[in-house]
Amino acid sequence: MTTLPAAPDVFHVFDTTLRDGAQQEGLQLSVSDKLKIARHLDELGLGFIEGGWPGANPNDTAFFAAAASGELKLKNAKLVAFGATRKVGATAAEDPQVQALLDASTEVICIVAKSHDEHVFRALHTTLEENLAMVADTVSHLVANGRRVFVDCEHFFDGYRANPDYALEVVRTAAEAGAEVVVLCDTNGGMLPSWMGDIVSAAAQIGVDLGIHCHNDTGCAVANTLAAVEAGVMHVQGTMNGHGERTGNANLITVVANLQLKYGWPLVPAAALAEATRISHAIAGVTNVAMNNRQPYVGASAFAHKAGLHASAIKVDANLYQHIDPKLVGNDMRMLVSDMAGRANVQIKGSELGYDLSDRTLAAQITDKVKAREMDGYSYESADASFELLLREELGILEDFFEVLSWRVLTGHEVKPEGDSEAMVKVRAKGITQNLVGEGHGPLNALDVALRSALNAAYPHVDDFELTDYKVRILDQGHGTDAIVRTLIDMTDGERTWTTVGVGTNVIEASWEALHDGYLWGLTHESDPKV
Repeated sequence: MTTLPAAPDVFHVFDTTLRDGAQQEGLQLSVSDKLKIARHLDELGLGFIEGGWPGANPNDTAFFAAAASGELKLKNAKLVAFGATRKVGATAAEDPQVQALLDASTEVICIVAKSHDEHVFRALHTTLEENLAMVADTVSHLVANGRRVFVDCEHFFDGYRANPDYALEVVRTAAEAGAEVVVLCDTNGGMLPSWMGDIVSAAAQIGVDLGIHCHNDTGCAVANTLAAVEAGVMHVQGTMNGHGERTGNANLITVVANLQLKYGWPLVPAAALAEATRISHAIAGVTNVAMNNRQPYVGASAFAHKAGLHASAIKVDANLYQHIDPKLVGNDMRMLVSDMAGRANVQIKGSELGYDLSDRTLAAQITDKVKAREMDGYSYESADASFELLLREELGILEDFFEVLSWRVLTGHEVKPEGDSEAMVKVRAKGITQNLVGEGHGPLNALDVALRSALNAAYPHVDDFELTDYKVRILDQGHGTDAIVRTLIDMTDGERTWTTVGVGTNVIEASWEALHDGYLWGLTHESDPKV
């Protein structure tokens, strides 16, 4: 068994979501967004937050100004300004972008330097000697002005493989000029873990503290980061949720969780790591980039179990199919109910929802019902509310809060202010029959208006129910327009959120079933809040 390295005396966790992560296609962050994300990053207990490039990006300049004015108060992290070495043929003292780094008023500055000879020739259009002078001049000038300086050696690994002597000379020059940490960057993301060790070890011979910055173009950003750590780097860079250009950067939450929970390195307080799932999802909300449910540690599916074999083992010991306790990162185990489910899945899921399904015969009966309905197109993996209604029906405790006597919907090309669709719903609730019409933008909206109006006299609190999301999927695409349709509807009452599923030969039929069950589940829980 491989012995994991001991934690170094000093180790940096450096987040670049606000700078490198913001370069992701389709991601636009306002100053307010950046301030919110920085506060979340600080909650996670990270050491450094790179805020952007003042002087080169007006939005970033405004962010640093806001931070300096007191709008950003960090308890754990140090804010870092990012920039580049001085321009060719100039001096650092005269370069306005170097001055902008000083004007950002951060204790720490990170500058990017060319370390690949071809980039010096073809991107900077200068000599190798001038590039070294640019590095030395910029670092020494910033250090002389009282700043801690980190240097990102751009394209270091590609540069090393092309011209190792020059790539190492850039590292040496930065170190001798006063850089506290020199960061080796896999800018093109083309490295593999087994290639990292020798190159990092060669750079370590210079005697400066080293960092690692990996992109994910081979899908190995996290693995490459860990390989570099094992080779001796003491500074890791990455982004929240793996944001970044092209395929993204090393996912810093995954890196930190691996180092803390697998290596045993105490990088952040345990209580902060236990907020990782909440913080990851909160940042996704600010960036407006949907969470990857399969993201390690903090994804919704990270501890979700579907196979019946897994469920049977988990009934004995949850850790038999989980590599950590989900609570360590603020996540939860989820039992999925599907056509792959066994009796154990149903029993565990029932227990999660508060129902005793220890009767093996009853659990087997419910399992068979689930599998039969899945064959018809239903999916309960993401529709816990519909599964609970099925459970209550099988247990004989499902209350009929209302009875739908008839419904229909009309839609056409004419768009009026109140919408283009009209629905008629006849409902009996608490002995009173209501026959009401609803108008809306689209058939589902019209049905929602009509059903809500029909139920309102008996259950006024349905006004608190709100449809928040709606998904449609064609199940048998080969059938064209007469295919079976599945819909998922998310609803909320302001405190809880629930999801129901409907299946039908047309989208309106399927949507009506999911809508009906959404109201039924909401009324069930209003009536019996302990459920």
